[in-house]
Amino acid sequence: MKNILVIEDEAALAEALKYTLGKEGYDVDIVLDGAEGLERFRTYGADLVLLDLMLPGMDGLEVCRRIRQDSAVPILMLTAKDSDTDEVVGLELGADDYVTKPFNTRTLVTRIRALLRRVEERREEDGRRQGTLRCGPLVMDLERHEVSLDGRPVRLTPTEYGLLLAFMRRPGRALTREFLLAQVWEDFYGSPKTLDVHIRHLRKKIEEDPSNPKLITTIRGAGFRLEPPEETSR
Repeated sequence: MKNILVIEDEAALAEALKYTLGKEGYDVDIVLDGAEGLERFRTYGADLVLLDLMLPGMDGLEVCRRIRQDSAVPILMLTAKDSDTDEVVGLELGADDYVTKPFNTRTLVTRIRALLRRVEERREEDGRRQGTLRCGPLVMDLERHEVSLDGRPVRLTPTEYGLLLAFMRRPGRALTREFLLAQVWEDFYGSPKTLDVHIRHLRKKIEEDPSNPKLITTIRGAGFRLEPPEETSR
């Protein structure tokens, strides 16, 4: 049974989410405060964190940032603000996806299932495809589900790992936005800008100069490409 940690300060909504997700077979814990939710996660962990943006004291963005310092757990953010800025900031800090309130519970459950499913499928696939993928200074250990750059470990979120895996399997090929969305998100409901945010975040972790990327480059009108070793300047 997968455990979902709900950090949501609206008690009625939190209880409703616990009831709904419980009926779907999830073990759900609810916390009404950001700092307490962070402590709860650090102590007991979770398979997925459902995190409200607007929390008293420590807000959801700060909770997300601190979780990402230590963990790659899937994070799905809830926001009452229909604001591109809030969504982008949440994704920049490491959230894997977001849902804007008010939301349909069926849609939320579908997004949770899709996020947990792709994490599990990648782990199973990596287990079947034992070995490593290499492209220049980047090494992806499929068995350990780990990534290193110039021998140094790189901590990636599940979404960032999925993106890099798509690139590592196809070095030198231009991958369209549509292809990447289908490969990484499967059932995609959000804005296309979500992909750009995750690409930008991935670049921050693997590029010497993220503003002038040499590994994952943008191909105007075509998408993105992972440059093969002979074309990189590292």
